Amino acid sequence: MFSGFARATRPLCRSLAPLGDRILVRKAVKETTTAGGIILPTDKGKEPNEGTVVAVGPGLRDVSGTLHPPSLKSGDSILLPKYGGTEIEIGEEKMTLYREEDILGKFD
Repeated sequence: MFSGFARATRPLCRSLAPLGDRILVRKAVKETTTAGGIILPTDKGKEPNEGTVVAVGPGLRDVSGTLHPPSLKSGDSILLPKYGGTEIEIGEEKMTLYREEDILGKFD
């Protein structure tokens, strides 16, 4: 009786909680204008290799069952590899899912 109502009231946008040592990243947007207002030409071959952590999984368990939490947290600015990760789309926003070991570094 209420199944149609429940389906109609679900939120349109879903959220994602990474599992294990996976980290959800929003890649930085390439700047197209400088501070002085000069418009830079677009280079379709290069993507920025920086991003911001959106969500972090709980970490990995070793053989003895000890949980090792990730060293990153939401909001951290990170350096990404040129290739790798799994691109996903949540709502209309494109994000990438990486393993913690694939991330190259963290900016201070």
